[in-house]
Amino acid sequence: MRNGQSEGRGRRSRAGVAELCPASRRPKLDPGTAGEYAGWFKALADPTRIGILNLLAANDGPVCVCHIVDHFPLGQPTISHHLKILLDARFVLAERRGTFMFYRLNRKCLAEFPVAARRILNL
Repeated sequence: MRNGQSEGRGRRSRAGVAELCPASRRPKLDPGTAGEYAGWFKALADPTRIGILNLLAANDGPVCVCHIVDHFPLGQPTISHHLKILLDARFVLAERRGTFMFYRLNRKCLAEFPVAARRILNL
C-alpha cells in the first residue's frame, strides 16, 4: 500500500506541476557556440582585463606591454598572463617588435560581442 500511495502522489504532483509550470522551449544556441561565448565572458570576468581593454580602446594604435604595466599595480608577468587570456579569447591582437610585444584591440571580435549577447538573450 505504501508503494501505491507513493505512486499516486507522484502522478498527482507531476500533473499539478504541468498545470502550474508549462513546458519550456529548447535553447537556440548549440553547445559549441554557448561554450565559445562562455569563454568570452570568462575572459572579461576580471577587473584588470576590463581595465586593459579600456586602456587599449583609449589608444589609436598598438600599446607596448611595458606601457600597459605602467597603468596597473601589478608586475609584468601578471599583466602578460591577463593579456594572454584576452589574446586567447581574441579580444586583443599582438605583434612582436624586436623584443617588445605590442597589443591592440581586435575590433572585429569586439563588434561580435553585442551580437553574442543578443543571441544569448534571444533578442
